[in-house]
Parts: sequence; C-alpha cells; structure tokens
Amino acid sequence: MIALAILREHDVNGRQSGAGGTVISTDHLKRIALWSRELTESELERARRGIVERTFPAGAYICHRGDRLDSWTGVADGLIKLSTVSRSGKIATLAGIRAGGWFGEGSVLKDEPRQYDLVALRDTRMAIMDRKTFFWLFENSVAFNRFLVRQFNERLGQFIALVEYDRMLDAPGRLARNIAWLFNPVLYPDLDMHIDISQEEIGLLSGMSRQAANKGLKILEGKGLLRVERGGVTVLDLARLGRYGG
Repeated sequence: MIALAILREHDVNGRQSGAGGTVISTDHLKRIALWSRELTESELERARRGIVERTFPAGAYICHRGDRLDSWTGVADGLIKLSTVSRSGKIATLAGIRAGGWFGEGSVLKDEPRQYDLVALRDTRMAIMDRKTFFWLFENSVAFNRFLVRQFNERLGQFIALVEYDRMLDAPGRLARNIAWLFNPVLYPDLDMHIDISQEEIGLLSGMSRQAANKGLKILEGKGLLRVERGGVTVLDLARLGRYGG
C-alpha cells in the first residue's frame, strides 16, 4: 500500500483535491512528463484521465519493499530515492529520481511487488498513473512504447554501472557518477545543468554521510567538473563527471 503519511493534496490552482488525488490537466501533464509530448491527442487525453497527483512530506516512505504499488509513477516535483536494506541493516541506494523522472514500469509489467523502498528526500509531488491506463498505452501507443524501450535501456545501463562503481570506485568517484545520473540526457532531456539539491540529499543518494559528500564535492569542484552553489549544484562538464574515477 502507498504510505499513509500524505500531505493535503491540491491541484495546480490551489484547490484541495479529493481522497484519490488530483486529476491533472493536459498542459500540466506535458510539463511534468516529456514522454506525453509524443502522444497523439487521443492518447494524451487517455493518459491525462488516468493520472492523479499526490504529495508526500520529506522522509515519508511512498512504498516499502514488498508492497504492491500497481501504478506507474513519476516525480512531478521534488526528489526521491530507491533503496534497499540488507538483513544486517545496511542501506544501499539504487537510484535517485528528480522531477521529470518516471519509473516502476518493470514492476507494473511483471505484476510483482516492488523490490525497493521508495523514499521522499524532500516534500515531493508524485504523478501516479493507474495500471489500466498504463496497459492501454502499452498496447496502443507506438510513441509510448518507444519511450519505454529507451527508458529500459538507459535504466539497465544505470544499474550495471551501479554494480561496477560500487565495487571499484572511491567515494568521490561514486559521488560523481550518482550526480551525473541526475543529468542523464535520455532520462531528463529537457533539463539544464543545475539542480537544487542539498549536500545532505546528495549524500543520501550516494550512500554516504553529509561530511563525506561535502569532501567529495570539493574534490570534484577542484577538478572543474561542477560548481557547488548555495542550495544546489551546477554541472560544468557532464561527460568528464560521468567518467570520473574510472
């Protein structure tokens, strides 16, 4: 089940929504989901009617590993992490998802429980597409399927890389790769090279303390790969950042 720690929900005009979340407009869908811009008008309308928005406070579990979340989900605003916890209590971060990212299609297609915890790192607004709408698009939309293929391919590369640099790279290297994934041009094609993110959030996404993240950021900044700013980071050389430490 989706976590019950849900903030009051409002639509884009500030009106409080019902218990099921806020049904979104076509223009709003195009702002939060780049894949929707490739759909036909009828496909876009079908997608819009199948999506609601819900908000979660910082630190809330959107779902736990083993929960059934029978929806396809995107981050309309905010920042989340996908992570797992071993029997010994060690937390492993699998990925960070920023605004504009969509995920969970594998679990929906395979009709299986989630294999990770999903945690809001800050107040986050989630876009949630119901299973029926997802499968209608999957079965009827060429553009939607093209997007899913690109998404699957990029995510596979991301998780293969995660195994590699978790075993082979030092802390600054892991930090560099995790930040670089937040600017992946396939997953986030419409975003600039700045992200509003705290050093604590960067540490949580990279599986390290705030202090270790701070130290690593200074090293990366000294290499000319990024610029640390008040409340955020600007990437100066994405290609080098994505290869750093390799």
